[in-house]
Amino acid sequence: MTEITLVKTADTALPALPRDILPLLLVPVLALLMLPLVGSFPTWITLTVAGLAMGMMIFIMASGLTLIFGLMDVLNFGHGAFVSVGAFVATLVLLPMHGWLEADSLLMNLAVLGLAVALAMLATGLLGWAFERLIIMPVYGQHLKQILITMGGMIVAEQMINVIWGAEQIPLPLPTSLRGSILLGDAAIEKYRLIAVVVGMLVFVAMFLILNRTKIGLLIRAGVENGEMVEALGYRIRRLFIMVFAAGSALAGLGGVMWGLYKESLTAAMGGDIMVMVFIVIIIGGLGSVGGCFIGALLMALVANYAGFLAPKLALVSNILLMIAVLLWRPTGLYTVVRR
Repeated sequence: MTEITLVKTADTALPALPRDILPLLLVPVLALLMLPLVGSFPTWITLTVAGLAMGMMIFIMASGLTLIFGLMDVLNFGHGAFVSVGAFVATLVLLPMHGWLEADSLLMNLAVLGLAVALAMLATGLLGWAFERLIIMPVYGQHLKQILITMGGMIVAEQMINVIWGAEQIPLPLPTSLRGSILLGDAAIEKYRLIAVVVGMLVFVAMFLILNRTKIGLLIRAGVENGEMVEALGYRIRRLFIMVFAAGSALAGLGGVMWGLYKESLTAAMGGDIMVMVFIVIIIGGLGSVGGCFIGALLMALVANYAGFLAPKLALVSNILLMIAVLLWRPTGLYTVVRR
């Protein structure tokens, strides 16, 4: 009788955890609420797509950093250096091959962009590996020292960019096939922003599948929740740390290339300038949560776009107001997986 009871107990499915869907509704609800305020449907479409594109690029840059904090408990204020380095490394391909970019051929344009992105991600991934080995490793568990030393690393990186590429702004025009807009009825949507939305979605889907459908993703999520237990099971979490740091740095490099093309110019300080937005997104989304980071990036970009159209003066503080509103509702962010 006891054996039958045990078998039945073992075969009983574990109760499913309740799904928190409220944060998932924020983006569509915000967009729909803004429609009557904007007034014009074509204008609303343009503003919404522009906000989604901007949000996707910010997500790409922020997602690696939220994973780094979630798994490694590292406050990396030098993450912006990888954004800048990635964008400038891409110019080693984009500038010499400007003829291919100016050709009226989507295939040639995308080939050059793909090569530039691959080089930027490789360079920033290797730089992230060296950064973790030389700068981060000695200050694990010491947040104040992490802030100081990583900020110092970003300053050094900016000055090295000035030494190698010069201190002047570098123009970075879009490829010919990605310039201009397409018309959806009366709404004009820039081609590059559509590309940014597609790339951002691909990155998010890839991260979701890796984190939820692979063994390495299981170890990463387990490391976020309880790194000591992962070590006790025989896995070398230090190698996982290095891999995550390099991958997060490579994503920052990808985001830097996309942001540089979005702005159509590069400066050594571009990474530092965007770090405020990146940290706001991570705080809104919840420390260590990739899904929360995704929703937070879209929310912040959409709010900034709508506010810029409806109340330009309010747009300057819209990010801070959004963060305050979210933290008043959920003090630990939309989704929180880190408990420290």
